[in-house]
Amino acid sequence: MAGTLLLSTLSAAPALAATTDSAAAAHPAPTQRLTNLDHLDWLTDRVAVPDTAAHTTYRLAADPQIGVIWVYADARDGGTFERVGGGGLDPATGHWGQGSYDSDDMTRAAVVYLREWQATGNAHAKEQAYQQLRGVAYFQTATGPHAGEGVLWMQPDGSLNPTPTPPDSPNPADSDASYWLARTLWAYGEGYAAFKKADPSFAAFLAERMQLTVAALNRDVLGDYGKYQVIHGVRVPAWLIVDGADASSEAMLGLAAYVKAAGPGTRTASSALKKLARGVAEMSAGSITQWPYRALLPWALSRSDWHAWGAQMPSGLAAAAAALHDPALLRPAIADAAGFTPQLLTSTGPVNGLLPLPTDATQIAYGADARVQAAATVGAASRRPGITALAAVAAGWFFGANAAGVAVYHPETGVTNDGVQPDGTVNRNSGAESTIHGLMSMQVLDAHPDLAALARSSANIRQRDGLQVIEAETGAVSGGASIVTPDPAWTGESLWSGDAVQVTAGSTVSWQLPAADQPRLVQPVVEQLHGATARTRFTDGGRPLGSVDFGGVGAQGQAQSAGMLMPVALSRTARAGQTTVTATTGGGTGRIDALMVMPEVATLVADGNGAATALLTSKSRSPELRKVALAGSGPASVGVYDSAGRTIARFAAGGESMTVPVLPGGFTLVTRT
Repeated sequence: MAGTLLLSTLSAAPALAATTDSAAAAHPAPTQRLTNLDHLDWLTDRVAVPDTAAHTTYRLAADPQIGVIWVYADARDGGTFERVGGGGLDPATGHWGQGSYDSDDMTRAAVVYLREWQATGNAHAKEQAYQQLRGVAYFQTATGPHAGEGVLWMQPDGSLNPTPTPPDSPNPADSDASYWLARTLWAYGEGYAAFKKADPSFAAFLAERMQLTVAALNRDVLGDYGKYQVIHGVRVPAWLIVDGADASSEAMLGLAAYVKAAGPGTRTASSALKKLARGVAEMSAGSITQWPYRALLPWALSRSDWHAWGAQMPSGLAAAAAALHDPALLRPAIADAAGFTPQLLTSTGPVNGLLPLPTDATQIAYGADARVQAAATVGAASRRPGITALAAVAAGWFFGANAAGVAVYHPETGVTNDGVQPDGTVNRNSGAESTIHGLMSMQVLDAHPDLAALARSSANIRQRDGLQVIEAETGAVSGGASIVTPDPAWTGESLWSGDAVQVTAGSTVSWQLPAADQPRLVQPVVEQLHGATARTRFTDGGRPLGSVDFGGVGAQGQAQSAGMLMPVALSRTARAGQTTVTATTGGGTGRIDALMVMPEVATLVADGNGAATALLTSKSRSPELRKVALAGSGPASVGVYDSAGRTIARFAAGGESMTVPVLPGGFTLVTRT
């Protein structure tokens, strides 16, 4: 029936002109650039450093000062900020426990300046990029057994601090592969591509340092290429930087830029890019209805940990696909961008941790920007404008689509606040990382003015219905079930959300479901243990929904925990009017953390700047029709996209309330100017 209604809806809808296939094209373009470098400029500094065999940089004898950037900026009265370092300050020496500048941020600041220079011809941005890249190179260790790795921290007087307090991992910072190694590759690659024609001498220096860094990558990471670790019965690549698809993807951005720009003679870099891309692609997991819902997991050592910060995996794969002429690398990137991202936007937004529940619901610019970059790059690479439009919806976070309901990027100053807590508290500080990633998102919007307008129309969340969590301990227990407190809460790879219910043979637990007008997926989050014998059957009002096998997981292998916290997909959905779910256990003992309750069709409705946006995404097995109400009176533009983000239909709809189709695993975007 739903399929028939869908076809009739599409056939009756007036098609939009082909020129409006971009989902954001109906929005008027803003007249002023959003990218403002003022605050980032204020964070930058110059410092004189000694020239040594281990630490030197381009033309250091002629120019002994390198570019650096302060890592933190604490908010002060009157809207001002104070630049501060990391760790405690020793007033006698002026040194910080960690330092005042770090290469992690200098690399990314260089990328912002490079992109601004390339987009606008801004000579100031070019000079800032040049100085930051010189600084990054100085932090890199050029000699010895760890040549190519880098120190993370520097004190205000220019002295490096390889063993900070508190310590980083690795410690000393240049003793092994690290996040800052990955980001150094990112900066060198984009730097080489930008300076290749503008300053061939400096580009040649960057190429030398790129090769030094790739040599470290090969020595410390890619020597394990082709080897696997086993995490609860699943083989995962053992050749990712710090076991991270997140870190590896940022390295891929630089490697891809370098390979495309350098052309012949980049065999070593091309090989490294291919190997990292293969590893990241293998981190794709789940399905439309099974955790993590087609996301690329960021950490190889956990099957139940996803975080928004640094989740550049789709962007890295899109860049690698283009540089290596390998379109197969786009498939997992599309699955993440077109499948997982709409779910994230309609449920929680860019949270710091789905572990697997949103137990770390803090949101920061680093995470929000990663979703913007993912949709923008994958949409462009796949030529699927619906995916590209998701970048704008994700960018709404910077203008108010967050728990605080206020803008956290301020175009008049270039300040991006350091984050938003789940209770809506805004961290008013504006350090380097937040500033950098806020600007990166603004650069995407400035490059696509239609997206900028759509982002502003997604600023105020009016409805978000994508996920509700029912804690297990809120249920009514009987027959031997009991409430327990997992200790420790952190398992080494995921996080219990609080108390849990321990179920035993013959026990029963019943929970009250929130009211709903559509079927819902109920997915118990349980601790699965290899060899466990317990099995729990779930029903809604006596109707079977499916069972959970507590032993339905492979051997522990190299996993940090014997058990794995995992949402388990049941075979049937709970009925729309049903308000009770009951779990009955037999065969042994197990622990339930919570129930994840997700509507078959999730919805995000937002408005702003005199326009409105709605995003719907489906976990139904069949096409669905849903009513959506948008503010305003003009015609709305409706884009219907399948599970791979392909445009299936576009049409205009009138009235404040309208009925729109949503395809299985796909998404529908409705906009009104």
